[in-house]
Formats: sequence, C-alpha cells, structure tokens
Amino acid sequence: MPDQSAHTVLERFPAAGPRGSWPADEYAAAQRAQGTNAQVVMDLRTDQFLVVAPLPVAPPRSAALRPSRPGAVLCVFRTPLTT
Repeated sequence: MPDQSAHTVLERFPAAGPRGSWPADEYAAAQRAQGTNAQVVMDLRTDQFLVVAPLPVAPPRSAALRPSRPGAVLCVFRTPLTT
C-alpha cells in the first residue's frame, strides 16, 4: 500500500530527458545535502518526476500550549504579521 503521508512538491521534471541525465535525482541529492529529506517519485498521470519532501509534523496543540512549570499562567496573543 502506498505511503499516504503529507508531502510538499519541491520541483517537477519532465520524464523525457536527455539519455544519461538525471536532473530530478541530482536536485534531490542537492536538497539532501542541505538537510532536506527529499526523494524522487514518479507522477504517472502527468508523466513527470517530482522531488518531494515530507511536511514537518507539528507537535500536538495541547503539548505546545502547556505551561513550562506548574502553576504558571500561559498567555497566547494573536497579532497580525506586518512587513
């Protein structure tokens, strides 16, 4: 059964490339060298090689909002980002 975990597409490459050229694999290797867990998959519907990386897994919301010490009060402020 295929892996159904969430991934993001980093780059797309046409399947019909020059003989002996592996641009998707080269791109994925460069991403792995930078610390991204990139891998190459084939999209049969579009006839493309996709370089994908798993989406980061966020900690459970209850664990992320837990105060660091007993009796502490946790305040969460939502402010819009300004640029």
